[in-house]
Amino acid sequence: MTVVEDRIEMAEASGELTLDVMFEWLEKMPIPEGTKVEIVGGNIFMSPQRHTHFQIVFDILEQLRAKYPRTRLASDVRIDFPGHLNGFACDVAAVADRSVRDDKGRWRYQDVEFVAEVISKNTAANDYGPKKDAYALAEVPVYLIADPYQGKCHLYTQPKDGEYIAEFSIAFGSDLDMTTTHLGLTLKTDEFPRD
Repeated sequence: MTVVEDRIEMAEASGELTLDVMFEWLEKMPIPEGTKVEIVGGNIFMSPQRHTHFQIVFDILEQLRAKYPRTRLASDVRIDFPGHLNGFACDVAAVADRSVRDDKGRWRYQDVEFVAEVISKNTAANDYGPKKDAYALAEVPVYLIADPYQGKCHLYTQPKDGEYIAEFSIAFGSDLDMTTTHLGLTLKTDEFPRD
């Protein structure tokens, strides 16, 4: 056994398995470059990043720059969300102006104003299920799913009591009006590629 395995085993035995312990363990693993890693409900998920995925993420980030400075945007950066062991690496996250990082250099979920996830086949159930639930519980005001397999965007707003009250969908190629949200912008999807 390695030191990391010993620490994981001790943490599990004492009931103290934490996201920090799990991510520390993951940092010691030989994870292939270009692989996204996150923990959803205590389960580790790894998915290879595709060019389609990157293009959509980059397009969203570019359009958000009209509202957010680069210092308040994140992609594939760990943010811990409410629920059991939820350390997400959101495809896109935008944080409020008042935001400060915690003592570990991470954004607090309470400061997240917008999240976008681009669907991958192997982890789609997380984005539509437990991650959506965690974002609603965290009261993230705007959650966007871009699904290149469906060729659609799904917008979730108005989190209340752990769920999103409002949902709206459009096909890729249409403009997504988010002017009624605090984002105050329209997202163009005409360059979003399909898989």
